[in-house]
Amino acid sequence: MPRLMLFLCLLIPNWLMAESMAPVTISIIIDDLGNNLGNGQRAINLPGAMTYAILPHSPYSHRLAEQAHRSGKEVMLHMPMDNTHDRALGPGGLTVKQDRVHYEQRLQQAIAATPYISGINNHMGSRLTANPERMQWLMQSLKNYPLYFVDSRTSARSVAATTASNHQIPTLERDIFLDHEPNIAFIDKQFKRLIQIARKKGSAVAIGHPYPSTLNYLEAVLPRLNDMGIRLVTPSNLLALTNTPKIRYASAPSPVSQPTPDLADELAIRPELIIKNANILLVKAPLVINNHCRIIEQKDVTRVSCS
Repeated sequence: MPRLMLFLCLLIPNWLMAESMAPVTISIIIDDLGNNLGNGQRAINLPGAMTYAILPHSPYSHRLAEQAHRSGKEVMLHMPMDNTHDRALGPGGLTVKQDRVHYEQRLQQAIAATPYISGINNHMGSRLTANPERMQWLMQSLKNYPLYFVDSRTSARSVAATTASNHQIPTLERDIFLDHEPNIAFIDKQFKRLIQIARKKGSAVAIGHPYPSTLNYLEAVLPRLNDMGIRLVTPSNLLALTNTPKIRYASAPSPVSQPTPDLADELAIRPELIIKNANILLVKAPLVINNHCRIIEQKDVTRVSCS
């Protein structure tokens, strides 16, 4: 670790030029949480607005989701999907061989099994995300939930993000994998690429994994982001900053959001500011809300769901 700190200190002066420029906005998602408790807990202890994608039905999925939520971090479902290398998906994965009923049941079970999720991204999925019909099934199902979708882009032929956008589902795409090669030099190169992309596009999304080298790097770099002119935000917040049309209505009850019939009465909102339907409430003003309600801000609208 001392060598890493020295290495990073030598790099920082090149990044401090950012202070004279507009802040760069990035999101960093740590994938594959749930099978290793120690690495998962260490990842969750990283400072700042980190986001954690948790494998459903894994040994520590519920425990790590709870810990991340208590730490004020954003939680995602890391949904296993069919891949062209025929690698094992683990429990609850989606494949091209499943009929639609089985496919949708698998998705619903994974969502119900992973608490506090704000969104979903694909685990592997190079085959499934390139299949237009299966992505249609996925996004049509997700319209029932107040969740966003991040395309991990494990295939250049992926149609996941396009299909999600067509269904008016809040959508982001991964720009950089930090740790294809889990060594500090490669991770640093990828992090610099992330910042370059963010400067060009206005924001960028990175995905990493709970490898010791990745955690070492992030533990050293994240506390210095402000000095580098870099703003770290969650995918929810990044969606709120973009111009994509990401507010939608849920059409059926879901395990994630089941408001009570008198939800509006529980919130300190003027009636004329309420847009109400069976599952979610959209409001256009600051509000006071009970602890069991969940708020997602996107553009000029705050989406509220309660359980």
